[in-house]
Amino acid sequence: MELATSWRSDAIKVLWNYVWQGWDSYCTKVLSKVDLSEADDQLERMITQDLELDIRRAMSGYEPFMIQHERFEEQERQPSPARPKQPDLTFVWFEHRSSKYPLEAKILKSDSISDVRAYVEEITENFLKFRYAPFSSEGGMLGYLLEGEPTVAFNSISTAVSCNLSDHPDFSERAHKISDHDRTIPEGKAYTAKFRCHHLLLQLTKQSSVKKTTTKRRRSRDT
Repeated sequence: MELATSWRSDAIKVLWNYVWQGWDSYCTKVLSKVDLSEADDQLERMITQDLELDIRRAMSGYEPFMIQHERFEEQERQPSPARPKQPDLTFVWFEHRSSKYPLEAKILKSDSISDVRAYVEEITENFLKFRYAPFSSEGGMLGYLLEGEPTVAFNSISTAVSCNLSDHPDFSERAHKISDHDRTIPEGKAYTAKFRCHHLLLQLTKQSSVKKTTTKRRRSRDT
């Protein structure tokens, strides 16, 4: 956080604005043309690796950091041959590359508590146990919501994590919440105990699927 604010006092707002700009661009240029009814179990990875490109496009190129897809986090890795943890997206500072601001993405099939479990586990098992963001007091979750309402999904997440979700003051018109947590630092580690998690719920519309299916049926009848 000190590195970020030494660049700009509003660095975190700028960073998340890039994420939202990238999402808007991705929705317009890619997602609107995707038939989600044909999506497979790689949907999460497909969206995330494409979203990285749109976030990069939103950036000016003069930032002291870059976003990277699936960068390894070495600090809490298990002995070989175990692989280190890899957050889905990470903002990495060029001059201090151990300083990372990670984002993890998860598909939410619906807004129910049962369908936010994998999302919640990323917070409790990775962010709060220093497997992600050991040297950062912030990070974020991207929830790709297939069905349901963000408001209901936020309530399910709040209940499952047992935390309060607050509106982000800079993105009050977006589905963007924040929660604050305390982490227990392992003995001998120079980590940060306080952690703020950003929660973005990104809706995946199925309108394009409906339109394509309707068009196919019409063509079939015409034939």
